[in-house]
Amino acid sequence: MVALPSSPHEPTRRTDRDRLFRAASPLWRVLMRVDRAVIALTGRLEVTGDVPDAVRGGPLLLAANHIGNIDALVLIAACRKRRIAPRFLATGGLFDTPVLGAALRACGHVRADRGKSTAANALDRVVAALNADHQPVLVYPEGRITLEPDMWPERGKTGAARMALAADAAVVPISQWGAHEAMCYGMVRVESARDLWILFSSWLRAVRRRPTLKVHFGEPVDLTDLSADRIGDAARARDRIMRAITTGLADLRHDEPNAPHHHDPTRPTTDKPSPWRP
Repeated sequence: MVALPSSPHEPTRRTDRDRLFRAASPLWRVLMRVDRAVIALTGRLEVTGDVPDAVRGGPLLLAANHIGNIDALVLIAACRKRRIAPRFLATGGLFDTPVLGAALRACGHVRADRGKSTAANALDRVVAALNADHQPVLVYPEGRITLEPDMWPERGKTGAARMALAADAAVVPISQWGAHEAMCYGMVRVESARDLWILFSSWLRAVRRRPTLKVHFGEPVDLTDLSADRIGDAARARDRIMRAITTGLADLRHDEPNAPHHHDPTRPTTDKPSPWRP
């Protein structure tokens, strides 16, 4: 079989992507490699879609649905396959832990203090991070693991939308499915060794089952007609982002349009159905 010649733009595209990827913190790139091994052990990763070259190298926000305790690791592995080294908007409590906090700061992740008077500072931090260098920031617009009865995205908050509008950033929606099978919901706070064992043992069961971990990068969301200064535009931007995430999710879980096949008895639910559900 004779190999087809490469497009004349392909080497340049690959070089630019590698250059941007290698501009990330060396520690973060090492941790991403470790993460790849963990996810390879956990299940079968399937990544579809991509982040267009046109939006790489500028302010870029990645917006994903939140379905489980381990889905951040799945997203990291998926981003690495697309030569992206995202920074996460992470809860402030993680930054306060002795070792993990130092690693998060060294890798350039962004702190968000929930429920505190400084919570609004997260917007300014993300805008500053998006404008400081060429690495995207990954956020969960829902703000928590979805508790929607059938695991469709919740309404979401306007924080991610306000960040994108304030930074004039491109927004790429990411949809994921399957990570909820890799680790149970467990409890809101891990307070004992028993709590840790519940989570770890559920992961060990997943290693035996090897669930399929699906991640899809959608087309950038068009927010060009919206403004950070116009009343109501943050909500409009939020709605577009959440609909884009849900559209990608519907394709990933086309055989599970209602209740997920995988049942997690530890996961609580709300009585509010998703407003984005197809």
